[in-house]
Amino acid sequence: MTTIAAGEPAPDFELPCDDGRIVRLADFRGRKLVLYFYPKASTPGCTIEAHDFNRLLPEFEKAGTSVLGVSADPAKALVKFRDKECLAFPLATDESHAMLSAYGVWGEKSMYGKTFMGIERSTLLIDAEGRVAQVWPKVKVAGHAEAVLAAAQAL
Repeated sequence: MTTIAAGEPAPDFELPCDDGRIVRLADFRGRKLVLYFYPKASTPGCTIEAHDFNRLLPEFEKAGTSVLGVSADPAKALVKFRDKECLAFPLATDESHAMLSAYGVWGEKSMYGKTFMGIERSTLLIDAEGRVAQVWPKVKVAGHAEAVLAAAQAL
């Protein structure tokens, strides 16, 4: 599904956040951004991934890097997820799937012989000028946040 490549400008976006504000790509200009896409809040893999990014958040901050999680969950589910898991970084929702489609992470998936539309767990590292520095498609959660941190520190 992922069609964005390193070196390309990151598609602009404007999404509602878990804290009620609107978040835009332009808000991160001058800082690196980890934009990670997860299928569904409060599911096992998504919870582990969120905890990993949250645990490493001070190191991301030292590397001049913000973290933003994006799903298609309703804002109410994001608030519940953030509060239950004590997440210190923002979560944004794209219920329309427009931004998810622009980033190439929304599409047909298959599980147990059934097909459905959903998010491919993916991460992008965007540089301070708004260009894609690195893409991780079809993410496996174990060790992923550490790999993204290493890339952010090297950028």
